[in-house]
Amino acid sequence: MSESLTSQWKVTKQAVRGKGVVVAQNCRAAEVGAEILRKGGNAIDAAVATGMAIGALEPWMSGIGGVGFMTIWSAKEQRAWTIDYGPISAKKLDPSNYKIVGPGPANPFAWPDILEQRNEVGYHSIAVPGMVAGLAKALERFGSLKWQDVMAPGTALAKRGMELDWYMQVMLANGAEHLSKFPASKANYLPDNGRVPTLDWQANVRYLKLGNLGETYQRLSDGGPREYYEGNLARDIAADLQAGGSAISYDDLASYEARIVEPLSFQHGDAVINVAGGLTAGPTLRRTIELAGAKTKGKGAPDADFFVAIAEGMHKAYEERLKTMGDKPTNTCTTHFCAADSEGNMVALTQTLMSLFGSCVMLPKTGITMNNGMLWFDPEPNRPNSIAPGKRPLCNICPVVVTKDGKPWFCIGASGGRRIVPAVTQLSLMLIDRGMDVEAAFHQPRIDVSGVGPIRANRDLPDAVKKAIAAKLAIVEVGNQVSPLGFANPSCIVRDPASGELTGMNEVMSPWAGGAAQ
Repeated sequence: MSESLTSQWKVTKQAVRGKGVVVAQNCRAAEVGAEILRKGGNAIDAAVATGMAIGALEPWMSGIGGVGFMTIWSAKEQRAWTIDYGPISAKKLDPSNYKIVGPGPANPFAWPDILEQRNEVGYHSIAVPGMVAGLAKALERFGSLKWQDVMAPGTALAKRGMELDWYMQVMLANGAEHLSKFPASKANYLPDNGRVPTLDWQANVRYLKLGNLGETYQRLSDGGPREYYEGNLARDIAADLQAGGSAISYDDLASYEARIVEPLSFQHGDAVINVAGGLTAGPTLRRTIELAGAKTKGKGAPDADFFVAIAEGMHKAYEERLKTMGDKPTNTCTTHFCAADSEGNMVALTQTLMSLFGSCVMLPKTGITMNNGMLWFDPEPNRPNSIAPGKRPLCNICPVVVTKDGKPWFCIGASGGRRIVPAVTQLSLMLIDRGMDVEAAFHQPRIDVSGVGPIRANRDLPDAVKKAIAAKLAIVEVGNQVSPLGFANPSCIVRDPASGELTGMNEVMSPWAGGAAQ
């Protein structure tokens, strides 16, 4: 058993309730979204504003150098849609730049080691970013406010800089090794002579300015979203990328378009689950629920049969995923948030830089921290997910909107790489199959099945549950640590079908996560 003093903790978190709700991994970003709702915006407006704001508040997770997917329930159209703004490799990318130099970690699913970690760190690891295009596409099709309106809060935060606290120091310390390799990253994220910044003994407020990001947000607000892909801002981005050795050109940016696509929708009991499909983790979610069958049904807190069914179903689903699609366990840094309004619109949105601080490259001219989307490709040649030019990779993102009787019921998603699907599956089935309220479900200990290694079981699960799982599959007990989180970082909003009241909930162990109501 761990000697960590956190074994003495009993952490709880309250849900947020209202006629419009936003929940996010950063409570300040959630407040931005709620303020948009108060000003008359809908859930899509709130989600876009939250997405822009959160990139200036926790840039190790996401930002305008990143990518994502969202699932939307449109009250006007009375149906679900997915917006795909995932990464695409450069058109002139040369796969031979990603030379295999070693076998990689000792398990059958991880990628081999690549020369200079080019698929993980630095300019070669960057894929064409889609976040700005994706948020703009959502706003244009489903929103009600202007681009400048939803950009304004994030622009103000980007100009102000990040407020330093202990949790930010932890993130900066975790990323310091690679951040220190790139001048703009080192100067802005490690401003104390290359060291993690500290607070004085009086804990006076300190902000870290993210290079030229504030000015970049203003340019993007003034010029519109295509400024990022076709304007002078795009030229500055491309110039910095190519100066650092990236294959991404101005033409790659100019040709990027987000896509509105059909979600993967399937029935489970009296609910319809709508999730991003294709190369996301949506198909794995569906397969797990299919394999678990009726064994997850019951009343109240999940029992041993529930967890065994999840463990066995997800173990099998991941085995199939890894054999047919390819994947990689990694220390991902993603963010997920949800927004819902009184009109019936719901948004589940997951955006990411992939790894912690993405590529760890901050572009000098713009202050944009760039993704490392090339990490999502399999470096082994001649496989479905192999590195190639102009290609989209496989990912673990899983934003979900669930309906019941043709009406939106709840939206949910998570960050955490491979841990996303186990978290979303368990919490969704606690709501659908067990009838739990969302606050109780989020305080319920979970398991993690990521396709590699033993089942990870929360130490707070009843002994009977742990023994039942161990009788089927190897397990290891995991504590409730804050960093890194042991069981993903989910967010969820549930609509009461009778009153229409919305209840939002975040991961209990995530220190910054929270919600705000209209």
